Amino acid sequence: MKQVTALRSWGGRRKRVSVYLDSKFAFSLEAEVVLAERLKVGQELTSEQIRALAKADSFQRCLNAAMYYLSYRPRSEFELRERLGRRNFDGDSVEEVLAQLKERGLVDDMEFAQFWQDNRQAFSPRSSSLTRLELRRKGVAEEIIGQVVSTVSDAESAYRAALSKTRRMPVSDYQSFRRRLGEYLRRRGFSYGVINNTVEQLWREMRESNQG
Repeated sequence: MKQVTALRSWGGRRKRVSVYLDSKFAFSLEAEVVLAERLKVGQELTSEQIRALAKADSFQRCLNAAMYYLSYRPRSEFELRERLGRRNFDGDSVEEVLAQLKERGLVDDMEFAQFWQDNRQAFSPRSSSLTRLELRRKGVAEEIIGQVVSTVSDAESAYRAALSKTRRMPVSDYQSFRRRLGEYLRRRGFSYGVINNTVEQLWREMRESNQG
């Protein structure tokens, strides 16, 4: 048995607590672990309890890292697992954290895929094939990708993507207009047929607008 002789807090946004056993520094823990385990000066710890504290600390650090990543934007399960793996968290902690986050609804690949598509369509429209590729790279299952991407119309997406581009393009030279707009839409994964129809439609609309 070892006795807790001091608990000293340190750190910035994420506070840690140095634990002293028998007047010697032994290890440090996340502040949340100290509170959850009700650790206090004078308490005696067995070797088994010390190992349990180490495991709880690993889980808490992993959870804190996951919540930090999620604070920026939703993540797919694969993406989050990969990120946590880069931080060298042990596999058990990673899986326990992911299980808890999924149970709390904070990690959901269907919701993530919908977020990804909605974000792309709102700010940078692209083809369904390119969106599929992006979601595959995020580790989303094909079944989920199919359900989400099936609601996207490439014709509508291409038109919206091209509309913002054409506002900065002259309409005096059809060949230049077609080349520049076609290249722009190709980079967003649209097919030749969709590109051709979009270019023709916007050229016609812009010419009519100028004539009016």
